[in-house]
Amino acid sequence: MKKVSASAGDLKKIIKNAIEDLEVTPKEYQKIMDCALADGHIDKEEEALLAQFQTMIANGTIKRVKG
Repeated sequence: MKKVSASAGDLKKIIKNAIEDLEVTPKEYQKIMDCALADGHIDKEEEALLAQFQTMIANGTIKRVKG
């Protein structure tokens, strides 16, 4: 079984913190994107996390707010 990358673990924590109130500010969104791209490539775990995050924004579960 493949171990989850450290960057994917970090990304998961940042996303979890950003969506606790079901809102994400531009600053939080940028922090998420910066974390995902920090190591120069998006692995499968990061891709899955970002897809789930984007789906939650698209379906209205998470609201993007001005910050």
